[in-house]
Amino acid sequence: MARHLITSAIPYINGIKHLGNLVGSQLPADLYARYQRARGSEVLFLCATDEHGTPAELAAAIAGKDVAEYCAEMWSVQKKLSDGFHLSFDHFGRSSSEQNHRLTQHFAGRLHEAGLVDEVMEKQIYSISDGRFLPDRYIEGTCPSCGYEKARGDQCENCTRQLDPGDLINPKSAISGATDLELRDTRHLYLKQSHMRDQLNDWIDSMTEWPILTTSIAKKWLNEGEGLRDRGITRDLEWGIPVKRGDEDWPGMEGKVFYVWFDAPIEYIACASEWTAANGGGDADWERWWRTDKGAEDVHYTQFMGKDNVPFHTLSFPITIIGSGEPWKLVDYIKSFNYLNYDGGQFSTSLGRGIFMDQALEILPADYWRWWLLSHAPENSDSEFTWENFQMSVNKDLADVLGNYVSRVTKFCRSKFGTEVPSGGKWDQSEFALAEELSHRLKAYQGHMDAIEVRKASAELRAMWVAGNEYLQSAAPWLSFRTDPEKAAGQIRFALNLIPFYAIVSSPFIPSTSAAMLNAMNLIDQSWPGDVKQSLSALAAGHVFDVPEALFAKITDSQREDWQKRFSGRRD
Repeated sequence: MARHLITSAIPYINGIKHLGNLVGSQLPADLYARYQRARGSEVLFLCATDEHGTPAELAAAIAGKDVAEYCAEMWSVQKKLSDGFHLSFDHFGRSSSEQNHRLTQHFAGRLHEAGLVDEVMEKQIYSISDGRFLPDRYIEGTCPSCGYEKARGDQCENCTRQLDPGDLINPKSAISGATDLELRDTRHLYLKQSHMRDQLNDWIDSMTEWPILTTSIAKKWLNEGEGLRDRGITRDLEWGIPVKRGDEDWPGMEGKVFYVWFDAPIEYIACASEWTAANGGGDADWERWWRTDKGAEDVHYTQFMGKDNVPFHTLSFPITIIGSGEPWKLVDYIKSFNYLNYDGGQFSTSLGRGIFMDQALEILPADYWRWWLLSHAPENSDSEFTWENFQMSVNKDLADVLGNYVSRVTKFCRSKFGTEVPSGGKWDQSEFALAEELSHRLKAYQGHMDAIEVRKASAELRAMWVAGNEYLQSAAPWLSFRTDPEKAAGQIRFALNLIPFYAIVSSPFIPSTSAAMLNAMNLIDQSWPGDVKQSLSALAAGHVFDVPEALFAKITDSQREDWQKRFSGRRD
């Protein structure tokens, strides 16, 4: 049995995520996890909330709550929304967990022992108006590389260049907009990433199957300009993981916490420990996924993320793992995504522009969104959500093709033969031809899913749905019934068997609809189809089924226009 460890980039705690965030990591990760489980693999699928750093402190202050209380409440909100989108995490953890505290401090100690941590007296930006040191990401200015005017002090989101606050042109506080910034002395820990450059470069070169997007971003950060630079791993903040080296205090680091981008990726490992604790297991249960000396040597580890997260996952986190000198599992494949834009512009959390996860579920069930987002996933380039395209895709793909097929077949059978699979008739050339076509398409579909080619997989799945509709239209059992009821019975029995076949192979994309189809067919064996011809005979004559409610409702023009207007600006 293949073993797959799958992690999604962990969402930040401050606020509800929009659909662009969802399709950039969590949703395609869920697609892959569901597919691997359906194929019989052992899967551990992990995600968590990223809870440390200034954004959490600021969001809590705005909400008038203690930061720990705020993070706990927002974890519950994000967990509820992930459940609403049917994200099948084995565990949805928290980077503020006790397990992540211990592991982060453990890694810091190991890196210090390996000579990869320096104590550096540095000058850091202090905002006089705000009365605090400003973390890198809360300093904004113009990127010296591309001229983007809203670059952060740690990274330019436009060109993805790694930055320091001093690199920015016309810097200002992202908290207040204040420009009365000054440099003050403060002591911090630096991870000596530059010492790992050659080793990291060799490792990246060995990852020959990574997507071009992932490799190109990693190489750009590694080799361009000054190349891989040493990075601070501590901050002057109150909220976070206290700086220690293992169980020992770190002299001179009192009152400081680890930089959120140091501790956040470690949460992937800690999350597995949280999962074990939640299920009453021991360390061996999670270590077999993460320690190559304790069973993880046969694990295939896949990470999912947006392209802005690639540098930290291909450089900083691997340096932490490799630099520790311990046998931790390194990622095998990183599936990165471009950006999903929104209706002629960009999704914007700060402006409330676009559709957010809670709003989406208020107006339509999750499978509508899952299908559109995955079938339009921004894999090779940025893609764009438009309401016109969403309406067309839902109406044509889901309502007219899949939903209409299920409705026509079950209702026709009920009207002519009752709600039992009819006996009589047998396959002729058209049934054999469709079974052969579906065998080829299923093989192609599986190939795309194995390769995590999301859009290609969705296109092949839709083609299988279309093939059933074309068969039904060509066979026309409603015409056969007039002159040869037995032939019509054979045709409709074949058509009924396509429904559980479609349900099973569609389940990674539209799990709720899949479950409704299988429940209607009262099918006990829901295993992935191996032999397609055999699968298309699973419902024998006399098998009782139900006629389901309409699987999908069409989106009307008036609904589309209303939603387009409603989600064009700030949230209510």
